[in-house]
Amino acid sequence: MPTVVITGATSPVGIGHAFAKLFSDKGYTVYAVDRDHGEGLKVLETKAHTATVDVTSPESIQKFKESLGDTTVDILLNVAGIAARPEKDSLTTTSLDILVPTFAVNTYGPLLLTQALLPNILRSSNPKIGIVSSRVGSVGDNSTGGNYAYRASKAAVNSIGKSLAMDLKDKGVVVMLLHPGFVRTNILPKDTMPPEAVDADEAARKLWDNIVSQKEMGDTGKFWHREGYELPW
Repeated sequence: MPTVVITGATSPVGIGHAFAKLFSDKGYTVYAVDRDHGEGLKVLETKAHTATVDVTSPESIQKFKESLGDTTVDILLNVAGIAARPEKDSLTTTSLDILVPTFAVNTYGPLLLTQALLPNILRSSNPKIGIVSSRVGSVGDNSTGGNYAYRASKAAVNSIGKSLAMDLKDKGVVVMLLHPGFVRTNILPKDTMPPEAVDADEAARKLWDNIVSQKEMGDTGKFWHREGYELPW
C-alpha cells in the first residue's frame, strides 16, 4: 500500500491527527509524527507508525530520515503549525519572540523536512507533497491586516511551495498548498473561531476528497481552498 508521512499529528483535535486516521482507514501505511509524543500519537499507535520529530531541528529530522531508510514516501503532508493569539501578533505587539518560532515551524519546517525526505519521495511512482498553509497567507486577499508573524509565515511557505513545485516538476512531484479554512483545533483559541469553523475530521476529509486525491501535475504549485477552488497568491 502507499505510504504517507504526516507532521503535526499529536493533537486529537488537529488536522494532522485527522489525516492520520483518514489515511489509516484507507489502508495506507502511515507515519504520524510530532515534536511531542502526546496522547494523540499514543492513540494512533495501533494503526500507524509514530515518531517524535521536531521540524525545526535538523538533527531530529535527520534521525527520522535514518529511521525510514529507503522507505518509499508517496505522500508527504506538512501539517505542523503554530500561531500566537492575535493580540500578541499585532502591529504593536509582535516581536522576535513571536516571529522566530512561528517561522521556524510554519515556514522552515516544511522545507527542511522535504529536503531530508526527497530521496524517499522520488522513489514513488506518483509522489505528492502537501503543505497546510492558510488563506491569511494570501497577499492579494489581505483586507484585514494583523497576525503579522502567522500571516507572513504562511505567505513565505506559499513561496517555498511554489518553488518546490517548479524544481520538482520534471521529477513528477505534485506540490499542493492547502487552505483548510477555519478549523476548531488548538492552534488558535476557541473564542477566536467564527461560527462557520468545522472540525478537523471534516477539514481533512475535504482536503483529501477535493485536492490531495485529485490534483495531478497540471495543478502543481497552486494554492487550494478545502472546497477545491484555487486561491490567489
